[in-house]
Amino acid sequence: MSEGGIESVKLISGDVSVTILSLGCITHDWRVPVAGELVPVVQSYAEPEDHRRFPETFKGVIAGRVANRTSGARFVMEGKTYSLDANDGVNHLHGGAGGLTRQLWRMERDGQRAVRLTLHSPHGDQGYPGAVDFEVTIALEGYRLTYDMRASPDRPTPINLAQHSYYNLMGTGDVSDHFLTLKASAITPVGQDMIPTGMIQGVEGKDLHFRNPVRLGDAIARTGGIDTNFVLDETNGPVAHLSAPNGLRLQLWSDQPGLQLYSGRFLHPDGRPLEGQSHEPFAGVCLEPQHFPDALNQPGFPSIICTPEQPYAQSLSVEIAPEVE
Repeated sequence: MSEGGIESVKLISGDVSVTILSLGCITHDWRVPVAGELVPVVQSYAEPEDHRRFPETFKGVIAGRVANRTSGARFVMEGKTYSLDANDGVNHLHGGAGGLTRQLWRMERDGQRAVRLTLHSPHGDQGYPGAVDFEVTIALEGYRLTYDMRASPDRPTPINLAQHSYYNLMGTGDVSDHFLTLKASAITPVGQDMIPTGMIQGVEGKDLHFRNPVRLGDAIARTGGIDTNFVLDETNGPVAHLSAPNGLRLQLWSDQPGLQLYSGRFLHPDGRPLEGQSHEPFAGVCLEPQHFPDALNQPGFPSIICTPEQPYAQSLSVEIAPEVE
């Protein structure tokens, strides 16, 4: 289906459905059955075109080429300085104002449960060196949605993708009564400019301790709102659990070193939301596996430089299901 140049594909597995848009690889509408209702579990709009009209919150996108913040909108690689699009004050955010989130990807359906999206990003796109071919395959199996993200550059270049859905398992209201657990013992603290200091700081005894279940409303009250990269512990199981009063539970598996937790402080009314939803502050929470923010300017952080010999790959699985069926 196409609307204003934006194509959509609806994945179906039993009573669960997920609509994906060609614009920015957006996860547009994810419906999960609970108590006889189909609950919309990600923040979105009634009209797909509103994702284009109101891009600043990045609802549901695959962010890149480099997700999160890059300080000063520049970096040095192999002795050369590259200037990027400064779309967050003096900094670069989520690939720039014309990055992957703003592009129309090519879509190919693979049956009822999967879709493959591809995009060619030319040399110099948003200031990045090299041409890159991106491929994202999104598959629904039961209650689990899997994102397989790959990128092949023609020369060394930075790549760091992040899936940016805002989750609200109630489908309405805010996320205050959701409980969150993260398998993360440390964070990368930031300064007032939201740029990492380069340190790795333990969470023990601090307001950002989510090793045990924490009510999000309590964490938000203590901090005023969270926008923090967590250093994930090595694990073979889920790295994040989110539960809601209606009995839905989210589990998230990732192969990335970090997870950006954003509590949606700056959400605001913009466009017409899906029925029952609101776009008020804290109406959704982002759980974004990725490499660390500003990795290009922090030599102590894991590298995000990819090459033709070492292309980019990320696997992300998110399962949203009733705790007791």
